[in-house]
Amino acid sequence: MTAPRALRSGRVLAGAALILFVASCALFAPLLARHDPGDQDLLSILLPPAWQHGGDTAFPLGTDSLGRDELARLLFGGRLALVVAITAACGAALLGAVLAHIAGYFGGSIDWLIGRAVEVWMSFPPVILSLILMVGLGTGADKVVLAIILVDWTRFCRVMRAEVLVTARRDYIAAARLSGFTHWQTLTREIVPATLPLLITLLSLEMGIAVIVEAVLSFVGLGVSADQTAWGQMIADARSNFAQAPWTLLLPMAAIFLTVTGFNLSGDGLRRTLDVRLGSARSA
Repeated sequence: MTAPRALRSGRVLAGAALILFVASCALFAPLLARHDPGDQDLLSILLPPAWQHGGDTAFPLGTDSLGRDELARLLFGGRLALVVAITAACGAALLGAVLAHIAGYFGGSIDWLIGRAVEVWMSFPPVILSLILMVGLGTGADKVVLAIILVDWTRFCRVMRAEVLVTARRDYIAAARLSGFTHWQTLTREIVPATLPLLITLLSLEMGIAVIVEAVLSFVGLGVSADQTAWGQMIADARSNFAQAPWTLLLPMAAIFLTVTGFNLSGDGLRRTLDVRLGSARSA
C-alpha cells in the first residue's frame, strides 16, 4: 500500500526525476563525454559554452582555465558524487540503525551507553569533525565515505532510537513476546518493518547531505585525489576566473543544487507519504 501512495506524491516524483536524470548522466558519462575529464588543451582555455559567441561545438559547455572539458568534468564528477552519496549514506544508516534498535529495544545500561556516545559525538561540529578526520585519514573517495559514516551515523541513531522506543511499547510487540518470539525475532519481524519507512526517509535525506559534504571536502583539497574529478574541485578551480568565465563556477554549483534538491524532495515526499502519524493528522 505504501508504494502506490509514494508514487502519487508530487515531491517524490519530482525528486525521483531529478535523481534519475543525474544518475543517467553519470552512468553514461563515457558515452556522453567527448573528452577525458583530465585532458588539457592549452589552446582552448576558458572557452564559453558552444551557444555563446566564441564557443566551440567540440566543448558544448566550454572549458576551464586548463582547457579541460566542462561537460566531461561535470559528468564524471556526478559519478563520484553519487557513489559517495549512496555508499556513505547506506553505511551511516546501517551503523546508526543497528545501534538505535539495540538501544531502543533493550534499554537500560545499553541505552544509556549508546545515548551518551551519541551526545559526545554530536557535540563536535560536523564540518570540523569531517575535516579533522580527513586530515588523519588522507585523501581519496574511500576516505571521504568513511569520514561521512563516522560523522553522520549519529543522525540515524538519535532519530531511529526514538522511533524504536515508541514501537517497542506497542501492544502487538508485547503479544509477540508472549507468543514466544525471541529478541532477534521480535526485532527483525516486528520492529524493523515498522521503523523501515522512517529509515528510508532519513537515508534519502542523508544522500543529499553526503553530496554537500563531499563537495566541501573536495573544495578545500581534503576530498578526492588530484587525478579524480569532483564538483567541489571544479568550484575551487573556478574561483580565480569567475569574472572572465562565470560558467566554470555556475555549472558545478547547479549540478550540486539539482542533485541535493532531488534527494531532499524525495526524502520529504517519502516522509509525508510513509509516516502514518502525518497522514492521521491531515485526515483529522
